[in-house]
Parts: sequence; C-alpha cells; structure tokens
Amino acid sequence: MDPFLKVLDNPMVSHWLCNLRNKNSSNVVFRQAVELLSQAVFLEAASNFDFKNSSFETPVGPISGNVLNQEFAIVPILRAGIGMVDPILRWLGDARVYHLGASRNHDTLEPEFYYDKLPKDMSKFHCLVLDPMLATGGSVLETIRRLRKSGVRKINFLGLIGSKNGAANLHAEFPDVSITLAALDEELNHKGYINPGLGDAGDRFFNT
Repeated sequence: MDPFLKVLDNPMVSHWLCNLRNKNSSNVVFRQAVELLSQAVFLEAASNFDFKNSSFETPVGPISGNVLNQEFAIVPILRAGIGMVDPILRWLGDARVYHLGASRNHDTLEPEFYYDKLPKDMSKFHCLVLDPMLATGGSVLETIRRLRKSGVRKINFLGLIGSKNGAANLHAEFPDVSITLAALDEELNHKGYINPGLGDAGDRFFNT
C-alpha cells in the first residue's frame, strides 16, 4: 500500500463501520460511530505529525517524552465534516477550526462552494481536512488547492469511507498529502455515491 494512503485494520473499527453503514442504525448510534471512527482515524494519522522531545518533572522525578511541535488547523468540509470536528478537538484542544461549505451539483457531480472562511495566510499550520466520505474527491481537491494558495505545505486528509477512485484522484494531484480512512470501497454508483458506502453522511448525521 502507498505510504500516503492508510486504511485502518482493526476489529473494533470493523464493528463500528458496520454500525455506520447499516441503514437501520439509529441516529444516536450513527453519531457515536462517527465520533469513535474519527478518533481512530486521527490517531492513525498522527504517526506523521511533528514531535519534539521535552524534559519535565513528575511529582516523583524527571522524565522526558515526545510532545507535538506544530500548530494545527482543522478544516471540515461542510456540512458532513462538522461531525468529525469535536472528536478530534478532544486530542487537539488548541487547534484552529476554519470552515468551507461545499455541495455537490447532482448533474455534473462537481463541488459548488457556498461558504469560505479560510484566512489568506495559513502557512504556519499543519492542516487536517475532514470529510467523512471521499467519493470522486472533487470537494477535497478544491479544498486542498485553496489551502495551498494560503501557503499550507503539510496537509492530512481524514475520512471515514473512501472510494478507490477518489483516493487515486487525490493522490494523483497531491501525492504528498497523507490520506487516512477507516475503509476503502471499490466503486462509485451512477449518482457518484460510494458503493456500498453509507448513503448521505450529512443527512444521516444531522437526522434530516
């Protein structure tokens, strides 16, 4: 597997993926699955974060350990990406959160952005782009293009379910962007949805 594409392989991840995918899962169970899987994906992605060794004192004696050595900005793609923010903020409590709103044109399958709150200069940040579904990759690609224009060099994409097509499209244009997913599905259907996927992540998360 390409080192910039990580797909989780863990029995508890599999368990919660089943809850995420199941059309009969309640809204409460679906949201819990998003929370737990988002944290699992984040922890796997953290293997390529920058750390530094720090020495300090415990109540008993001296010790040293690795601590984060960079500033983070979390960029959820609205609206479904919002569901992944709070679980990750539990690990990165001081991260900035900037929003991009995108909806898919169902005729062209291309993203249409309706909300953009990215600052002009984000060069100091390591950015985590969040979207539960990586289908064609259109919204994620346009988001990363905008981040590059803002000076961001280090970017991770964190998703829950991706398609092989979407992952390939993202890697082809941005081979240095690390992709971490809970699952990678084979194909897209004629509507551009991941198959088997989970349906519309935003509708299921917000119960609409």
